[in-house]
Amino acid sequence: MQRRNFIKSLAIGAAGLSTSSLWASPSASKKLGIQLYTVRDAVAKDLPGTLERLAKLGYNKLEIYGYNGTFFGKSVSEFKSILSGTGMQVRSSHHLPGHAMKMKGTLLDGWDKAVEDMHAIGAKYMACAYLFPEERTGEFYAKLPDLLNKSGEKTKSAGIQFAYHNHDFEFEKYNDSLLYEYLLKNTDPAMMNMEMDLYWAVKAKQDPVSWFERYPGRFPLWHVKDLEKGSEDITEVGNGSIDFDRIFAARKKAGMKEWFVEQDESKGDIFKSIEQSHRYLDTKKFA
Repeated sequence: MQRRNFIKSLAIGAAGLSTSSLWASPSASKKLGIQLYTVRDAVAKDLPGTLERLAKLGYNKLEIYGYNGTFFGKSVSEFKSILSGTGMQVRSSHHLPGHAMKMKGTLLDGWDKAVEDMHAIGAKYMACAYLFPEERTGEFYAKLPDLLNKSGEKTKSAGIQFAYHNHDFEFEKYNDSLLYEYLLKNTDPAMMNMEMDLYWAVKAKQDPVSWFERYPGRFPLWHVKDLEKGSEDITEVGNGSIDFDRIFAARKKAGMKEWFVEQDESKGDIFKSIEQSHRYLDTKKFA
């Protein structure tokens, strides 16, 4: 699924969401983080039940998506109640710039309220999630570092770290460098750092460890998902070609504080996929 389909998920939650019972599943020993977009279809049908199911699989830290002035159609107090009832913690949230898609809760519209609401639910990070094709222009890139710095200044005042989440296009040429390096060089580390999506970086033929060494401390957040051999599709963690042992060995150099399993798509049942990822990660000392 292309990331542009993310926009379809921004309206999720407007419809009523009902509670449901726990699915039968063995308890996992390690509690891991997950980007909630991974199970977006389930979230659209039953938010509390989906969170219960994730908790049963061993995921209790969330990076959320789709904030538009509400949390999946819920107010701050309603969402906090759901989180409390399911034992979940929101550690981070994804937001859009708001240039190509104008809506509340973006960097350009309603950012102060977004920061206030994320602070209210206990989030420690907020990230710019994605640039739409219409935003991938020289004109917008020239303004982007300033927008990211100003957004980070607002989050910092609330005790929240701001970050930029990459895909593969950030590793394309921009001016005399790569867009990714341009953003690192032209943003203030006190205001804005990076959420390294390991899959997209490796798919773009980049070495995450090399970036950590060149810009130590600037990668507090990671997305952990694997790259299938041959097809280069997204696959379960441990089922592909990414050398996670080597990458996690450099986590202190990177400045990594939080990491989230994410699987944008699955060739089977997504819950079975993330359970498989958890089983693999449960054998590792990546915490």
